[in-house]
Amino acid sequence: MAKYIYGRLAVVLLLGVVLYGCAGNPYAATNKSYKQQVKAYAGSLRQQPDAVNGNGVPLNPYWVGTVNFNLRKPNFVIIHHTAQNSCEQTLKTFTLVRTQVSAHYVICRDGTIHHMLNDYLRAWHGGAAKWGNLTDINSSSIGIELDNNGSEPFASQQISSLTLLLDTLQHRYNIPAANFIGHGDIAPGRKVDPSAYFPWQQLAEKGFGMWYGDTTGVVLPEPFNTLQALRIVGYDLKDTTAAKLAFKRHFIPQDSTTLFTEADKKILYNLAAKYQ
Repeated sequence: MAKYIYGRLAVVLLLGVVLYGCAGNPYAATNKSYKQQVKAYAGSLRQQPDAVNGNGVPLNPYWVGTVNFNLRKPNFVIIHHTAQNSCEQTLKTFTLVRTQVSAHYVICRDGTIHHMLNDYLRAWHGGAAKWGNLTDINSSSIGIELDNNGSEPFASQQISSLTLLLDTLQHRYNIPAANFIGHGDIAPGRKVDPSAYFPWQQLAEKGFGMWYGDTTGVVLPEPFNTLQALRIVGYDLKDTTAAKLAFKRHFIPQDSTTLFTEADKKILYNLAAKYQ
């Protein structure tokens, strides 16, 4: 009888642990899916590369694997705002298969950082985008989402956590300062995040992103080609109006027009020189 009672008790305790685990983490099921997918990719990496044969290519007598390699690493950081109303809403969005969107990090208003995807894996955050000659942004970047609906200032604690994270990523992957950019920069006309409230200058002063210097002594060349300068910075000119608006939102956020004054042109000229 005692053996039976202890056996039943063990089952009850085990069931309690399982139920507590599910209740303690509402994302237990999606975390399991994450681990399964990572395991599948790890299996692909372990496979011997396929031989290239046929169509006149001589058959290799044996496979030779190099001993000199490592993991690919990210070279860009793309900053977004979530355009949603809570961190929990965004976490839910990124754990639903039907949404087909994700990011490596989500930073809540209170500064909490959710690291949702290994940095070496490819998140789906950039979408159809272009920066300079780079068209597959997702394959070379880390995506960071800030919990913000796009029409409000960013919380100070949130920016503090972002700064700490950017410093970590920059040192870990040796990411150039110029490669910290916004979603609206790489997808002008389609995206506007992070909004004009985002403190780009504050971050640039810490080495995350570019900013212009004193333009009082700048003499513009004649003629000055605004579109060419925007292209040098990295903007896609497929939609020139959208490119101008994206530049203004990032570097001259107090101005939401496409008109480039003499002062605006000097800012653009100053920045283009930094990107060359």
